[in-house]
Amino acid sequence: MNTSELLIDAYSRIQEEVHGVVDGLDEKTLATRPGDTANSIAWLVWHLTRIQDDHVAGVGGYEQVLTADGWHERLGLPFDPADTGYGHTSEQVGQVQLSAELLTGYYDAVHARTLEFLRLVTDDDLDKIVDRNWTPPVTMGVRLVSVIGDDLEHIGQAAYVRGLLS
Repeated sequence: MNTSELLIDAYSRIQEEVHGVVDGLDEKTLATRPGDTANSIAWLVWHLTRIQDDHVAGVGGYEQVLTADGWHERLGLPFDPADTGYGHTSEQVGQVQLSAELLTGYYDAVHARTLEFLRLVTDDDLDKIVDRNWTPPVTMGVRLVSVIGDDLEHIGQAAYVRGLLS
């Protein structure tokens, strides 16, 4: 297994979990929050998808799926296309009310584009600096792994919320 295949496997596990956590849930359940300021399943899945779309497109040098493929309009959320959910208020979290079909549709489109990019990634690419705003500067490899970690954390939270609601 090479590095590209390893990354593809990790990102594919996220896709499996996204489908598993929203499968069979209606829009009302997906938007339910276990507490007044808690995140809903819909917000968590939307947010992890936004992070993956934003960050992988950033290192890959391509336009985000959200805007390139019309997902911003399809989702119909009142957020700027650059918004990934980072720092959202409780009110903003409550505005994410999406169906399982929209959540998995957007995620699957981002996942497909992520895999297209990852198939081209070489070991040498992973050492390229992609963000100098941190000390030390962030490499492509670090950014790709941090997205995996962030996405797995959020899908785990969504699975926990699903358990609370069932």
